Amino acid sequence: MALSDLIAVIDGRADLQECLAELEGRRLRRQPAHIEQAAREIVERVVAEGDAAVVEYTRRFDCPTFTAEQLLVPPEAMQAAYDEVPQDWVRAYRRARENVLAYHERQMPRSWFEEFDGMLLGERLRPVESVGVHVPGFSAPLFATVAMSVEPARAAGVERVVVVTPPRKDGSIDPLVLVAAAESGVDEVYRMAGAQAIAALAHGTERVEPVAMVVGPGNPYTMAAKRMVFGQVGIDSIAGPSEAMVIADAQADPSWVAADLLCQAEHTGDNTVVLATDSDALIAQVIDEIAAQIEHLQRAELIRQSLIEHGMIALVADMQAACDLCNALAPEHLQLSVADPMGLLEMIENAGAIFLGELATVPLGDYAAGPSHVLPTGGAARFSSGLSVLDFLKSSSLIYTGERGFSRLAQDVEMLAEAEGLDAHAAAVRLRRQAGHRPDVREES
Repeated sequence: MALSDLIAVIDGRADLQECLAELEGRRLRRQPAHIEQAAREIVERVVAEGDAAVVEYTRRFDCPTFTAEQLLVPPEAMQAAYDEVPQDWVRAYRRARENVLAYHERQMPRSWFEEFDGMLLGERLRPVESVGVHVPGFSAPLFATVAMSVEPARAAGVERVVVVTPPRKDGSIDPLVLVAAAESGVDEVYRMAGAQAIAALAHGTERVEPVAMVVGPGNPYTMAAKRMVFGQVGIDSIAGPSEAMVIADAQADPSWVAADLLCQAEHTGDNTVVLATDSDALIAQVIDEIAAQIEHLQRAELIRQSLIEHGMIALVADMQAACDLCNALAPEHLQLSVADPMGLLEMIENAGAIFLGELATVPLGDYAAGPSHVLPTGGAARFSSGLSVLDFLKSSSLIYTGERGFSRLAQDVEMLAEAEGLDAHAAAVRLRRQAGHRPDVREES
């Protein structure tokens, strides 16, 4: 198969709509109904049967000899994991974790309480009590998901953070994930994943205490389960396959652009990768670079699948058209490989994370830069944001009023309530008006 058959090249200089139509055709559609049905069966069984259902599904999907006693990872197993990982890796993870924590500590908003014309109004922020983080296994240990999910929760002040992750065939957990959990101060680690783990976290079992919120990536069954338990618990998002867009000008390094496309195409074989450029010459060079680099990559088959089914190179009239294409796609990751990324930034409306300049390659954000790599996918960047401290905070509005503030609003509120036919609302205000002035401590002082 020729490389030109691997990735669609669309000329959108005359009509950008052709590019948009091609992109829409290459997006993943709604998951098949059988996935929703299977996830619902799993959730309902876990709710009804507790640990027994979790164990049965874990045996079926992960570890054939699994038992309920293996669900909770004991502290000594987490400490023993340090003996199985390189110390250089531990030090690198610590530095990355500290970067993520520091970034999210800067995000932390404040509660406030201020006087407004006879009233005290404000907002009180409190963290959710507990969070469960789903860390998938897939074909690699996703230890970075631990830091990217746990550290924002810790910065928000969440007291109890739990990690769930699948056991390997022998019942063990990858030591990289265990050490990551220990370094991030996770309170509990459970050997379970998928829809059964989401159900256990949301509803609780004999051995699993429920949480208030569930976050983290996963396969379509996991996402379907998150959708089903929403309302019982909070969730971060319904995430799909990873996706990336590169906007590049004629000065961009074609080998770097090719590498940036390839690295985001290697996850699961269904990853959307898009290059938008106004340079014919760059397109030819990038295609040559993809051909050269793909031969040396371990996940070449997954990359080819992503490129064939969801990859696209768009030749556009100018950088404004490239930004228009980005705003329509609303990609999870956007890399601006252009001479003036800050100038182009003003044209971008929709993107989960924006990487400015050629050196700011997406893997920096995936592992160590600071912002969480848990980002909106499937166009959700049009209306949502990446995981942050704000996701783990609850806001309560505060209203206090003395006589002056009450008098300022009472007549209007009574009239508005009556107009809606809510006479009990109106009466609650009227009774206070008729009672006359009752000075409060604050006004007397």
